[in-house]
Amino acid sequence: MLTIALSKGRILDDTLPLLAAAGIVPSENPDKSRKLIIPTSLSDVRLLIVRATDVPTYVEHGAADLGVAGKDVLMEYGGQGLYEPLDLRIANCKLMTAGAIGAPEPKGRLRVATKFVNVAKRYYAEQGRQVDVIKLYGSMELAPLVGLADKIIDVVDTGNTLRANGLEPQELIATISSRLVVNKASMKMQHGRIQSLIDPLRDAVEARHRH
Repeated sequence: MLTIALSKGRILDDTLPLLAAAGIVPSENPDKSRKLIIPTSLSDVRLLIVRATDVPTYVEHGAADLGVAGKDVLMEYGGQGLYEPLDLRIANCKLMTAGAIGAPEPKGRLRVATKFVNVAKRYYAEQGRQVDVIKLYGSMELAPLVGLADKIIDVVDTGNTLRANGLEPQELIATISSRLVVNKASMKMQHGRIQSLIDPLRDAVEARHRH
C-alpha cells in the first residue's frame, strides 16, 4: 500500500489533475468528504488528508510514503528523511520580506514577525544581521502596523494584501512551488512502485508547461 499525504486547498486542487494523469483518482471528493483517509482508483494507493505544515512530518516518519508540500513548508521543516524528486510547478508564489511602505531600514537589532521562524533565522544569519524573530500564525500584515515588528516574512502571491495594509514586498528569499516528497526508506523498499508513480507525474507536469 502506498500512502500519499496531501493538504486541502490550492495544493490539493492543483495536485488532483496530476494524480489523475497517473491513474490515481480519489473515491470521493476530499474537499467535501469528512474522511481523512481516502481510497483511490488504484487498490494499492490511498490519500491522507493532513494540515499543510504536517505533510513533511508524516512522510519523514513513514506514516505516508509520499506527500505534496510547498517549498516554504519544506524550508521551514528542514527534515533529513525526505527525498524531493519532483517540482510539481503548482501553487507558485514567493517567500519575501515586507515592511511599511517607504519606511527607512531599521538600524541595529531587527524585529521580524513570521510563521517561518527557522527560515527567518537562517536568512538573517547569512546576512550577519541580529534579529528577534516573533512567531505568528496569521495576519502577519498587522505586525509592522501596530509596532510588534519592523518587518514580516510571508508568502506573497500578488502583493495586493500587503499593499492594502500599507506594506510593500522587499527582499526575495525564495521562489516557492509545491514539491513531491518521498520517504527515504520507502524509496529504497518500494523503488519500482514509487518510480512508476513519479514518471507519469513528471510527464503530466511537463505536458502542462509545454505550451
